[in-house]
Amino acid sequence: MVPQNPRKAGPTGPNTCFLPTSFTPEGLGQIGSAAARFFRGPGIINTDFGLQKTIAVRESIKILLRGEVFNIFNHTNFNNPVGDITSSQFGEVTSTMAPRIRQVSARFIW
Repeated sequence: MVPQNPRKAGPTGPNTCFLPTSFTPEGLGQIGSAAARFFRGPGIINTDFGLQKTIAVRESIKILLRGEVFNIFNHTNFNNPVGDITSSQFGEVTSTMAPRIRQVSARFIW
């Protein structure tokens, strides 16, 4: 296997984690020489943040307000490369994970 930097254009183009030409399909009934799950995809950098406030309306009645942000710095995280050797996009990273997600909730407790 010949690794390459997916952020730079290589011999097979950008977004390629390894050279697809270093692989060939094995013959029918034969076991290939590559180990199972031999490569790892790009890493994940994710920072989540949440704030919560409890407001007492009466002694036994409260309102809970909560705000959450997932991937607060909106760092781009790439999915694993295509692993199907018969695909024309074999070895390419073709998609990303979810971007920044925000949510707000209110809860009434009695």
